[in-house]
Amino acid sequence: MCTYIVEKVSTEGSGKGPDGWFAVTDTTVSYDHPVHASAEHTLNIDFLNPGKGASARVAVELTAQSARELIAAIQRTLEQVPPGL
Repeated sequence: MCTYIVEKVSTEGSGKGPDGWFAVTDTTVSYDHPVHASAEHTLNIDFLNPGKGASARVAVELTAQSARELIAAIQRTLEQVPPGL
């Protein structure tokens, strides 16, 4: 079953694709069928810069458990950043 769950957010950062590093301007997060991962559904994250074409994209497909662990790791890391940095 397709979930059609999709969130889009403007992003500031960088990603590395087949042509090297590029500015990431957009991120799409969805929970649906993966293209490559061997799971029924995955959390799919696409970091991209639409202005630079199809090669300016980094895609990740994570199981729900891996995505939750990643969220927790990101939160723990950000909590350790000294104020003002």
